[in-house]
Amino acid sequence: MHKDELTPSPLRYSIYSLLAICITLTFLFPIYWSFSQSLRNPLDTFTVAGFGFPWLDFQPTLQNWIDQLASPESRRALQNSTIISVCASLLAVLLGTPAAYALARFEFRLVGNKDITVWFLSQRVLPPVATVIPFYLVMRTLGLLDTKLALILINATFVLPFVVVILRQTFLDLPAELEEAALVDGANHPIAFFAVALPLAAPSIAATGLIIFAFSWNEFLFAITIASRDSITVPVHMAGAVDTRGVQFWFMGVRAMIAMIPPVLVALLAQRYIVRGLTLGAVKG
Repeated sequence: MHKDELTPSPLRYSIYSLLAICITLTFLFPIYWSFSQSLRNPLDTFTVAGFGFPWLDFQPTLQNWIDQLASPESRRALQNSTIISVCASLLAVLLGTPAAYALARFEFRLVGNKDITVWFLSQRVLPPVATVIPFYLVMRTLGLLDTKLALILINATFVLPFVVVILRQTFLDLPAELEEAALVDGANHPIAFFAVALPLAAPSIAATGLIIFAFSWNEFLFAITIASRDSITVPVHMAGAVDTRGVQFWFMGVRAMIAMIPPVLVALLAQRYIVRGLTLGAVKG
C-alpha cells in the first residue's frame, strides 16, 4: 500500500481533530465548572451567566477554599479517604499479585486456570448494590460500622479482581525462561517470584495500584452505607453540600476539586510507571 494512501486527507484530519477537541472539552468542562464555582461568592453563583470566567464575569475569591480547608469535617474526610484508599490498594496488591503469578505460572487441574480467571472477572459483573446489605450485616456483627477498617476491607475486596486479572496477563507476557534459569541455579519458586518476576512486573504493579487507588478514592456506595460520622470519605462529604436551602454550589465546587486533585497528582507524578506498566508485553520480538 502506498504511503499516501495511509495518510489521511487534510479534510478528514481536520474533522478528526475537531472531534477530538470537542470530546476533550466535554470531559474537561466538569473540572472547569468546579474550579469556577469554587472561586465564586455565593451571590455570584446565581447572578453570573454564561461560562463564568474568573476576572471577566466575576471577581474570584479564595474564601470558599479557606472555609472548607479550615473545616474539621473536610479535613477528616480527606484524611479518611487517603487512609482508606492507600490501605485498600496496598492490601489488594499484596493479595492479588501472588494470586496472579500463580494463575500465570502453575496449572490447577481440579479447577482450570481459565475458570478461576473468569470467576475473578465475574466479581466485577456483580452489581455492588446487591452486596450492600450483606456487607452491612457482617460489619454490624463484627462491630466495624463507621470504621475505616470496614471500608478498607470492602474496597480491597472489590478491587482485588482488577489486580489479579491485569497482573496475570503481565506475568504471562514475561519470559518464563528467566525464572527457569533461576530454578536451574538452585532457587525455588518463591525466590524466583521475588527476585526475578516481581522486579520485572514492578511497572505494571505500580500502574495497577494507581488504577485501583482511583477506584477506592471515588467509591461512594459503601462509604455512605457503612460510614455515618467518623469514617466519612470525600465523595460522601461532597454530597453533603446539599442542605435544606438547596445545593451550595460554591462549596460543591471546592469539594469536587478536593476530590479530583489527589488522584490527578498521583497520576502525574507516576505517569512514567503507568506508561511502562500498561505497555509491558504490548510489543514482543
